[in-house]
Amino acid sequence: MTVSAVMEALGYGCPDTGFAFSVAAHLFASLMPIVEFGSEEQKRRWLPALCSGERIAAHGITEPEAGSDVLNLRTRAERKGDHYVLHGSKCFTTNAPVADVFVVQAATDPGGGFFGLTAFIVEASTHGLSVGPTYDKVGLRGSPMADVHFDGCVVPAVDVLGAEGAGASVFSSSMKWERTCLFAAYLGAMRRVLESTINYAGEREQFGVPIGSFQAVSHRLVDMTLRLESARLMLYKAASGLARGSEDEIAPALAKLAVSEAAVQLGLDAVQLRGALGMLEGEAETLLRDALPSRVFSGTNEIQKNNIARALGLGANRRPARRR
Repeated sequence: MTVSAVMEALGYGCPDTGFAFSVAAHLFASLMPIVEFGSEEQKRRWLPALCSGERIAAHGITEPEAGSDVLNLRTRAERKGDHYVLHGSKCFTTNAPVADVFVVQAATDPGGGFFGLTAFIVEASTHGLSVGPTYDKVGLRGSPMADVHFDGCVVPAVDVLGAEGAGASVFSSSMKWERTCLFAAYLGAMRRVLESTINYAGEREQFGVPIGSFQAVSHRLVDMTLRLESARLMLYKAASGLARGSEDEIAPALAKLAVSEAAVQLGLDAVQLRGALGMLEGEAETLLRDALPSRVFSGTNEIQKNNIARALGLGANRRPARRR
């Protein structure tokens, strides 16, 4: 709950949502896995500098052929004595150009399903690890992102995070944090833009009156407020469950859906209400650009709906209800 409040405040006070996104990727996708799954030695080695910001972390899991299908990773890790050798590539890796350490997911048992993946802590300076050029993106431009390549990258066995075969568990845990606390930054950004849009509607005059007095404008502002407040309730409900140690998969997925969809629509509304000014560089169009990726990262919104449906017992293998 506290972390969500801090991230919301960061999103509100910092106009660069990309920076807030990078902070969240560092904390929730990289640092928290070490907190929850790391050995005492790994914690002593990495947590002080990661917590202080002296070192930056990145989480490498997405691949060209494995985005939502995370169990189909092509990056391989082969055990050789007291170390593993990694081969493969990751794409769209947030913080990769500036990272000092990577939490990397690789297949140690290809085709092994949930227990076929293993997570590793890999220093950026490790021989065989290289980072590609920084991406140009439509949004979140303040967040550096690039591909990461592993060409015979040797990682000591002591740097396995958790245990061999526990990679999927590490990833699932980090996603609960990310789908909840990361998206709190969008709540702050939405609140900042909503407030400025309300002020604009009260100052901008047409036909001798502020445009906020027109029902079409005022109702749109009410809808923007409704979306923000509804999304906030969903997110803090998920944060409360996470704080209690809940295993609920539905609340974080619903929160991610609610916040991301609200952010995109609020950005569209803020641009529309500004008219021609909305087409120019400014916080409204910036929010819209930064919101668009939120429907894709941390599992696309379509995947979230699949996850929710499965948690509700609506999977393909569910037994049909008996007819009376």
